Amino acid sequence: MKLKFPVVAIVLEVAMIILFGYFVEYETEQINLQQPNTTNSTKVDRFLELHSLFQDVHVMIFVGFGFLMTFLKNYGFSSVGINLLIAALGLQWGTFMWGIVHNHGQKIHIGIKNMINGDLSTATVLISFGAVLGKISPTQMLVMTILEIAAFVGNEYLVGEIFKASDIGASMTIHAFGAYFGLAVAGILYQPSLRKGHEMEKSAYHSDLFAMIGTLFLWMFWPSFNSVIAETGEKQYMAIVNTYFSLVACVLTAYAFSSLVEKRGRLDMVHIQNATLAGGVALGTCADMKIHPYGSMIIGSIAGIVSVFGFKFLTPFFTTKLRIHDTCGVHNVHGLPGVVGGLASIVAIALGASKTSTMAMQAAALGSSIGTAVVGGLITGLILKFIVRGQPSERNFFDDSVYWEVLYSVLIKDVSDDYISERFVQQKPKCLSAS
Repeated sequence: MKLKFPVVAIVLEVAMIILFGYFVEYETEQINLQQPNTTNSTKVDRFLELHSLFQDVHVMIFVGFGFLMTFLKNYGFSSVGINLLIAALGLQWGTFMWGIVHNHGQKIHIGIKNMINGDLSTATVLISFGAVLGKISPTQMLVMTILEIAAFVGNEYLVGEIFKASDIGASMTIHAFGAYFGLAVAGILYQPSLRKGHEMEKSAYHSDLFAMIGTLFLWMFWPSFNSVIAETGEKQYMAIVNTYFSLVACVLTAYAFSSLVEKRGRLDMVHIQNATLAGGVALGTCADMKIHPYGSMIIGSIAGIVSVFGFKFLTPFFTTKLRIHDTCGVHNVHGLPGVVGGLASIVAIALGASKTSTMAMQAAALGSSIGTAVVGGLITGLILKFIVRGQPSERNFFDDSVYWEVLYSVLIKDVSDDYISERFVQQKPKCLSAS
């Protein structure tokens, strides 16, 4: 960690600077070359018009995803901190990869759409990060970011340019892809001690509260996520409205079924933090289709139910039977709802809600996204395990002190006057140590 991580980080950033120096220019420079007697005001106005949606997605990337993963009581620094690290790399690499693939190797002229697609590329990695949270090193995550975004951009090009499939909110290309890529990596990095649960894999009242902050940010800004690359006008309007009603319907069913599946009828905070977001995920592919608000609500309701059942029944099954440990339950928040979104788009097209794609192409896009993710994730997992290495030992899973300077709060009682004071120590108290 002391030398390997900084070297890898510096090398990657130097590589980004070189690539940007050679391939990337301002969008306004392209206009000046093509139309020397015109002004750049139109492009700049378009940039500023979309900037608010871009900023919403930006908040989701850095605040929403980051805080959603802080539910582990001793892994908050890494959840937010490594989220920032890989997002910073992902934004650069995603912007470059998306531009170079779609421009067929030509110069990239940076505009708001390029920056938005950089954000969306990064979201894929952050979803996968949730599956391996607490079990992977920062160095491995940097390498995984590079490999996954390359695979993501390739699949996105196949789905959008070859299949001509419709996936405006990226239920298939981002959510399903990110989830199954992460699960494949998690399967390769699986350790036997995870089968019965790890001592450090626990939440606390305050950590769950912090995670709920992430949920609320993601939930509020999800209409922007699903509409940010939609055509301005009716398509964007429908994407916002449809996502909004899918989300609110999802909340009701998530709460209801969380209570139903628990023996005493109490709500499970894990379900509330995660399943309430499934409606935004599942609605993504159909976001700009004329499915009517009630159709959006049906999709959101189904997604909430599927997500809760996934947490209750599939997550334990994956861990004990399939040897895939999914820390954040990304399969239930992004994977299954992403599949629901893909299937919903097939039904919507069959009912005439959209003519921009066909049922066959939607099915091909769903299959391609899952297949590419699994194969890419398996290859990436093998590279991380046998070439990059550096995975923390099993006893150090879910522990911030492996990679961070951590001050632990210790209560000291003065016997003479029953006074309790608090001091901070760098060495972890035995009561917090993993076995």
